[in-house]
Amino acid sequence: MPKFAANLTMMFTDVPFLDRFKAAAEAGFKYVEFLWPYDYPVETLKEKLEQYGLQQVLFNTSAGDINAGEWGRAAIPNREADAKKDIDLALEYAISLNCPNVHIMAAVVPKGANKEEYKQTFVKNLRYAADKFKPYGIRICLEALSPQVKPNYLLKSQLDTLEIVELVNKDNVFIQLDYFHAQNVDGNLSQLTCRLKDKIAHIQIASVPDRHEPDEGEVNYPYLFNKLDEIGYHGVIGCEYKPREETISGLGWLKPYK
Repeated sequence: MPKFAANLTMMFTDVPFLDRFKAAAEAGFKYVEFLWPYDYPVETLKEKLEQYGLQQVLFNTSAGDINAGEWGRAAIPNREADAKKDIDLALEYAISLNCPNVHIMAAVVPKGANKEEYKQTFVKNLRYAADKFKPYGIRICLEALSPQVKPNYLLKSQLDTLEIVELVNKDNVFIQLDYFHAQNVDGNLSQLTCRLKDKIAHIQIASVPDRHEPDEGEVNYPYLFNKLDEIGYHGVIGCEYKPREETISGLGWLKPYK
C-alpha cells in the first residue's frame, strides 16, 4: 500500500506556507515534502512537524539565483564553494528535521557551455555530499527534469540520472523518480520502474500533461502503485502536482489508499 506525502510548495496554496502543515495533517497526510526550507528558521519548521505529527521526507538544496536563471549550483564549474555551502546548509536542515532524503539540484547548462564539464563538476560535488551525509544516514536524491519544465537542465532523462548515480558510485546516492517528468521524456513507466528499482529512494507524481491530480491524464497511476508494491518499494510518494482547483476538493483519488 503506497504512502503519500503532501507537497507543501504546490498544495494547500490558499493558505500561507506555515499553515499548510496543519492543512495537510487535517487532510489525512502523515508525510510532507516541499522545495526549499531556507526562508524559515529550522526550529520553526521542526515545531510545525511535531505539532501536527508529520514526517518531513524530502526537500531540495538551494536553487541559487533564480532571477539569473540558476536552478541549482552543484554542477556549475568553478562554483564549488557555492555548491558546498548549499550542501552543508541542506545537511543542517535535514539533521534537525529528521529528513531522510535531500534532492541535490544540479544546474541549467547554458547554450554553448561544455556539458561534460558540468557533469564532472556535479559528480565531484556529489561525492563531497555523499561523504558528508553518510554518517547521518541521509540519502542524496537526483532528479531529471523534463525540458518543457526546465529547459537545458543537466538531467532530463531518468537514464541521465542513472548515469550520474553510477559515476558517483556511493551507496547513499539515489534516483528521485518523478513520473511526470519521466513520462514526458522516457515513457514506458512500468519497465522504467523495474529497471531502476534498486536505485529509487523517492517518487513523485502528477498527471500528464497538465500536472494536476493523478486521477486524470495519460498515466495509469493505480497500475503503477501496484507495480511499486510488486518491486518492494517502501518509500513515500510525493504529491508534487498543481491542484485543479483548491486542494481538498481534489483529494478524492486518495480515498482508496487511506
